[in-house]
Amino acid sequence: MSVATPPKIDPLVIAISSRALFDLAESHQVFEEQGLAAYQQYQIDREDAPLQPGDAFALVQKLLHLNSLLDETPVQVILLSRNSADTGLRVFNSIQYYGLDISRAAFCGGDSPYRYISAFNSHLFLSTDGADVRQALELGVAAATILPSKRPAKQQEILKIAFDGDAVLFSDESEVIYKNKGLEAFTDNERNAANEPLSGGPFKPVLAALQQIQMAFPSGQAPLRTCLVTARSAPAHERVVRTLRAWNIRIDESLFLGGLDKGEFLRAFDADVFFDDQQGHCDSARNHVATGHVPHGVSNN
Repeated sequence: MSVATPPKIDPLVIAISSRALFDLAESHQVFEEQGLAAYQQYQIDREDAPLQPGDAFALVQKLLHLNSLLDETPVQVILLSRNSADTGLRVFNSIQYYGLDISRAAFCGGDSPYRYISAFNSHLFLSTDGADVRQALELGVAAATILPSKRPAKQQEILKIAFDGDAVLFSDESEVIYKNKGLEAFTDNERNAANEPLSGGPFKPVLAALQQIQMAFPSGQAPLRTCLVTARSAPAHERVVRTLRAWNIRIDESLFLGGLDKGEFLRAFDADVFFDDQQGHCDSARNHVATGHVPHGVSNN
């Protein structure tokens, strides 16, 4: 009797800027105050001194750890940097120092690296530069501006990723109604359209890729959990449930908060990162978890 071969995993490809991966605040200050030549010499003089972890370092480290748990390589991380290859040597030396499995990079010598995101077939772009993030979203790639968090990185084994719904996992079609016509019109629309799946938002492919990774582990044993954290409540929750069902995508936990502050719930979920389109929600959430602002949809027009 033959044993079924597990389905091949299409890797989740994450592009990340050097300033999101490492703390480059000090060297960037040199650039701002003394210019490019001083910055270049500063980095060359310190190229053997490891950089300190940046705001997305712990998330990347835990994502790459998944590769050590499977025969395949379900996660690939690409470094995108405004540095030149010369000044970027310190960044690559730091990657080696921390044992991160990152071997592909684009060093753009001062230009924005966003144009290489699609060439690398990236699902997700993480950066501290909001303009680059917006350009990535315009290319149709999920992207977020990583915000400094007051919460120290957690050492838990399970990677936990939380998403907002409208304009992140889903399109902003319903949020447009809420913004233009108010809560009552939004609620009526969602009740009437409960059986019509929402269109996908920028992070739908990311969630689908994460589910593929989960399915590579025995049932109930994946070291990865996902959570939907949305301001929706009943009866607007039904359309979300039916949409995920139509997409054939499962999410581990769903929180319908009816406008309650998301921060405490994210802390209770113990999220490693949370993605939301609204700056106000992000500013609140980053007191509790690492947070990525997704400048997409009607709330960011």
